[in-house]
Amino acid sequence: MRVIDILRTKPGVLYTTSPDTPISKALLNIANHDAGSLIVMKDNRLVGLLSFREIINMLALQLAPQGGEAAIDLQSLKVKDVMNSQPVVIDPQMDLHTLRGLMVSLRQRFMPVVEKDVVIGVLSFYDVAKAVHESQEAENRYLKAYINDQHETPQP
Repeated sequence: MRVIDILRTKPGVLYTTSPDTPISKALLNIANHDAGSLIVMKDNRLVGLLSFREIINMLALQLAPQGGEAAIDLQSLKVKDVMNSQPVVIDPQMDLHTLRGLMVSLRQRFMPVVEKDVVIGVLSFYDVAKAVHESQEAENRYLKAYINDQHETPQP
């Protein structure tokens, strides 16, 4: 199974934002769409990724400032101040085994899928787990059907 095979099972919706979007608006966008991440685009190019990890880190800084620094002013923050500006991207032809290893080793839960400098989707760790589960379920059904067929007695 390849990345493109998993993408085909997902709705074709890509949630995006710009680097200059206020973080409060981006948070509402994530919540309203029940999305785990937003692709950050500028001039039709991927420039970052905003996910739960970046938001949690930003909120942690807000709640517990380091070294006596003033708390972050959430109203003035923009997506570019919080986003991962160098997300690892994946190719649509990458195989599932490689993808799983990459996601685990990098601890990256959301991975933009890029083909010829165009973002064609985002895969989450959930998408990958679901694809593996469904593949194993199908394989189990086929194996059980095969075993059952082998044990049937031939009809005269």
